[in-house]
Amino acid sequence: MSPTALSWHDFLSQTISDFGCTTGTLHRLDTADQHLKLVAHQGIPEALMPIIQSIPMGKGIAGVAAERKEPVEMCNLQTDASGVAKPGAKQTQVQGTLAVPVLDGERLCGTLGIGKLMPYDFTAEEKTRLLEIASSIASQLRTPTPAMD
Repeated sequence: MSPTALSWHDFLSQTISDFGCTTGTLHRLDTADQHLKLVAHQGIPEALMPIIQSIPMGKGIAGVAAERKEPVEMCNLQTDASGVAKPGAKQTQVQGTLAVPVLDGERLCGTLGIGKLMPYDFTAEEKTRLLEIASSIASQLRTPTPAMD
């Protein structure tokens, strides 16, 4: 699905639905400060909005996915002790979560993340499919346009 005729919120909502998830975020890389800037979200508590507006590379699930340029998954965010997820992330009540980089070739454009309210291990096929969806929007995400935001 290409978001050319959709808003970013509609694109994210459809992606979340396609994976049977309840929450999601889409961030764009700001090359000026190397932070991920929030473009669209669904199901994120209001209290977390100031935290997820701008995410440094390597911080939190999205920041680590961006830094590594590979998917980052947690079967249960609520019990994860890896240190990847930030303590505030538990406020989402999300358990199974997956964040992938939005890549245009090797160029990082942002991140796409989805989450379920139950423990869940995403399959290799699901990870590949979310990476493909993310890469399909890379060129549009890289160039902010008023019509898309």
